[in-house]
Amino acid sequence: MKKYNPTSPGKRQQVSVEYRQVLSRGTKNKPKKSLLKTIHAAAGRNHHGRITTRHQGGGHKKRYRMVDFKQLKHAIPATVKTIEYDPYRTAFIALVVFADGEQRYIIAPQDVAVGDTVIAAEKTEIKPGNRMKLENIPIGQFVHNVELRPNGGGKLARAAGSALEVLGSSEGVTDLKMPSKEVRRVPSACFASIGKVSNPEYNLTNIGKAGRSRWLGIRPTVRGSAMNPVDHKYGGGEGVQPRGTKRPKDIFGNITGGVRTRNKKKWSKKFIVKRRPTKR
Repeated sequence: MKKYNPTSPGKRQQVSVEYRQVLSRGTKNKPKKSLLKTIHAAAGRNHHGRITTRHQGGGHKKRYRMVDFKQLKHAIPATVKTIEYDPYRTAFIALVVFADGEQRYIIAPQDVAVGDTVIAAEKTEIKPGNRMKLENIPIGQFVHNVELRPNGGGKLARAAGSALEVLGSSEGVTDLKMPSKEVRRVPSACFASIGKVSNPEYNLTNIGKAGRSRWLGIRPTVRGSAMNPVDHKYGGGEGVQPRGTKRPKDIFGNITGGVRTRNKKKWSKKFIVKRRPTKR
């Protein structure tokens, strides 16, 4: 991690990942142009123009890297050409070159460097970056970019430093332990990548000042107690007032403290073996 001299109030608290040491020397080049895409910034609004996700908007201009989450080129080895920063995700990405010359971006795992070889197949060597079916991965192994449906593309464990632990496979399903301690079942025919996701120190960063949040596209969050009664359940009153309600609520009046919000009739409930422990 990189700390800064207190030359200003914003630098005093700032802590960031030391990218020059983490990223490979090959990343001095610009990203692969054919794998870049421009995404319209909706600022948290839907197609009607109404805000559906608050506190989003602005931010630095950026282009999306088309990451291959499916990795369907099986039994073809690929060499890691560069490890790069991705402005749309917390993890690093790796540009891999296949034996047939094609280049793609994948999520960069920990302990994978430039020049290493990775491969996707139904069964292959247990090595960080390799990808195979869950039924062929031994118990206790950590995996990332896990599919929920066969050939559906990786959906689980894609953020920086995240990983799932394989608990066992039987009768066509595999039990996976989530970072939240929840245990879920996934079809054993689904593919998963070996190892943990790169950039595990991301959760130690401190952006240092409010302006940096605006650069990231995050707008300010106002306390409910500072609003008017028409705008929030906690609004109104003179000076600093207590909450005034029995349970904590959001701006729409939904209870947010200590209440499970998952739909009891959700189709995927049967795949949850053990719910995550409650915070006390």
